[in-house]
Amino acid sequence: MTASSYQKMFRQLRAKPVKMRKYLKHNSPKKRTCGIALRPCRRCGRIQAHVQKYDIHLCRQCFRDTAEKIGFKKYD
Repeated sequence: MTASSYQKMFRQLRAKPVKMRKYLKHNSPKKRTCGIALRPCRRCGRIQAHVQKYDIHLCRQCFRDTAEKIGFKKYD
């Protein structure tokens, strides 16, 4: 389908609210209960490279930026 046909479909479904709800019900993304997309980074919202240990919930880049402020020490 092209973008114009999607726009045409939404225009047609706006006049039919019951069919619009059914379309959205079956075509919306499902609610996640486990997996990588469940817990985003608290600071930037990234979902990859997630540090979950000690309930930190930061991505690795944000963890590197804030590790010393949190109380972690870098070993030499």
